Amino acid sequence: MNRRNFLSKSAMVAGASALPVGAALASETQTGTPKATAANKFKLLYAPHFGMFENSAGKDLVDQLKFMADNGFMALEDNGMLGRPVDEQKKIGETLTKLNMKMGVFVIDGGDNWKTSLATGKKEFLENFLKTCRTSVEVAKRVNARWATVVPGFYERRLPIGIQTANVIDALRRACDILEPHNLTMVLEPLSDTPDLFLRNSDQTFMICKAVNSPSCKILFDMWHMQRNEGRITQNMDWCWDEIAYFQIGDEPGRNEPTTGEVNYRSLFKHIHDKSKAKNQEFILGMEHGNAYKGLEGEKKLIEAYRWSDNF
Repeated sequence: MNRRNFLSKSAMVAGASALPVGAALASETQTGTPKATAANKFKLLYAPHFGMFENSAGKDLVDQLKFMADNGFMALEDNGMLGRPVDEQKKIGETLTKLNMKMGVFVIDGGDNWKTSLATGKKEFLENFLKTCRTSVEVAKRVNARWATVVPGFYERRLPIGIQTANVIDALRRACDILEPHNLTMVLEPLSDTPDLFLRNSDQTFMICKAVNSPSCKILFDMWHMQRNEGRITQNMDWCWDEIAYFQIGDEPGRNEPTTGEVNYRSLFKHIHDKSKAKNQEFILGMEHGNAYKGLEGEKKLIEAYRWSDNF
């Protein structure tokens, strides 16, 4: 029996044993996926994105949010929220409130995230970044967001690394002047997509957050990117813990749900859960990954994978 079949069968057995037969039958949706009950609530705030359960819930965004909540996912993240029409943003925000769901990150992107920009210190990049931060404050108000992702762009390799770092720190301090009065925190994300990216490692991001010295500048610790760039996820997480405000998930290789790769997410989830509870903290864990299997069956397997990984 392969691992995924074992997980699928064990998750179904665990779910059946957690509820009386009558209650289990009463909690089923038309797709056969259990609705939210005290028994299937997750220990942590895992945040799916739109499209992840489209086969189960349909294309309507409100229906997708309802499906997420029905299945125990009490948070959402939407990287592209900044580009959505205002009416759609308001509708999403109102639905999240009705469902008692939390809003995770969206991305602050004025078009300069994937090129050489803030590291240069050039005025045009700084002004565009700050303008996008101001727009992001208004978006955050509509959807009740408290966190927004920031990517400082690529290296400017014609400048010494210290000068580049100082340029980025200066830009982030200016952004904090805009975000802090509105209780909006930018979470800096070190990435693994290309070695041209300025922000690559957790220790580098920790140092920059310490230098910016604002509650509105913290770390987005994406465990998929950090597995690829540096490994030792638990150790690096602990070293940076005081500056982490948000986590993201993705198994490696493949960048799909937990149990599909080499990362021991059950252990990582337990570590985050236990340490955050001890410190009276709460984190959203964004499900910034794909579905390993297609269609309705793949969405059921994804939910089962999270049930198994959350069972610590």
